[in-house]
Amino acid sequence: MKTFFDKTTINNKEISNRFIVAPMTRVSANLKGIPSIEMHHYYNAFAVGGFGAIITEGIYTDNLYSKAYPNQPGLVDEEQIDAWSGITTAIHKNQTLIIAQLMHAGSISQALSITKAPSKIIPLGQKLSPYGGRSGMFPVPEEMTKADIQLVIDGFINAAKNARKSGFDGIELHSANGYLLDQFLTPYLNLRTDEYGGIIENRIRIIAQITAGIKNNIPNDFIVGLRISEGKVNNLNYRWDGGSCTAKAILKEIKKMPIHYLHIAAEHYGWEEECKYPDGTSLTGLAKEILTCPVIANGKLHDLELSQELLNTQQSDLFAIGKLALANPDFVNKIINKDELVLFDSNSLFPNPSLFSDAIHKMYLDEYEELIMQN
Repeated sequence: MKTFFDKTTINNKEISNRFIVAPMTRVSANLKGIPSIEMHHYYNAFAVGGFGAIITEGIYTDNLYSKAYPNQPGLVDEEQIDAWSGITTAIHKNQTLIIAQLMHAGSISQALSITKAPSKIIPLGQKLSPYGGRSGMFPVPEEMTKADIQLVIDGFINAAKNARKSGFDGIELHSANGYLLDQFLTPYLNLRTDEYGGIIENRIRIIAQITAGIKNNIPNDFIVGLRISEGKVNNLNYRWDGGSCTAKAILKEIKKMPIHYLHIAAEHYGWEEECKYPDGTSLTGLAKEILTCPVIANGKLHDLELSQELLNTQQSDLFAIGKLALANPDFVNKIINKDELVLFDSNSLFPNPSLFSDAIHKMYLDEYEELIMQN
C-alpha cells in the first residue's frame, strides 16, 4: 500500500514525502518586490519542518500589468533574483524542493488602477482589503491585444529563466483562482472571437504557448508545473458548465502540454466540495486517468484518512497543505512523531496588515504607474 512517506519524483527530482506546502499569498516583500528576511524565515521553517517540497506564493512576471498586490514578490530583476537565491539555498540544505509559482493578476489586480484582461468585463466581487486592495469594485479592464498577449507570454518565459537563475527547482504556472490565465479559460470572462477565444482549445492556447516557450528556453531538468481550479477568489462557487465532461476536455488539452505535474486547487471549501462530480468521478481522479504526470491534490487534505483514500483509489499522488501548514510549519515532523497539530487561526491568513495604510498604498500606485509609463 502507498504511504505518505514513499519517496516520489517530479521530472526525476526526488521528493522525500508526499506533502507539499501550498502556495499562499503573504505580501511580505518590499515595495520593489524584493523578498524580505521575513519571507526567508517563513519558507525555511517548512523545510526544517519536514515538507518534501514548497510552492511559493504567486510571483509577478513583468513590470507592466502582472502584479496582483502591493508587497508581492517578483522575478523580473537582479535584486529580486539575488534575494530569492538566498531563500532557495537555505531550503536546499534540508533536501526540500522549492518551486516558484508564477502569476499574472489580469483584471483582479489590487495593485493597479489600469488592468488588462482577455475581454473588457468588470470582475465580480470586490477587492480584498487585507491584501492591500482599497475597498470597492475592480476597475474595468482593457481588452488585451495580441501584442499584449505576447508580452504576457514573454514575461512568463523570462520569469522562468530568472527562477532557474535563482536556484528554484522549477516553476508552477498559476492558471487557477480567477487570475489572468484562468480568465482566458473561463467563458464568461473571455468573449474573444480570435484564436484565444471560443472553444476550449482556443481558450487554453495561451497556457499551451507559455509551457512550450518555457520548454524551449529552459533545460530539461527544470520542473514545469500547472495549477488549475474551478472556483475563483472573487467567485468561490463557480464551476465549469458540463461538469466532468468539461473537465475531461480540459485535461485532454493539458495532456498535450510539456508539464511535469498538475496541481488542482480546492482551497476554499475543500476537496470533497470542489473536486467531486455528481457522476462519482473527481477532477483529481480524472487527471490521474488522463495524464501521465503526477497529480497534486489540495483542499483540507490534512485529513489524513481522506488523503490516504485518495492514494489508495489513485486519485492523487501528492498533497498540498495550506492553512494547517501556516499553523504548523512542522506539520510533517508532527505527523511522523504523532504530535498534536495546532489549530488554524484565521488571522494568520492576513500577514502584515500595517503595510496597507492609504498613504503607503497611494505611494505604491504612484511609483508603479510611473514605471508602466516608462515601459
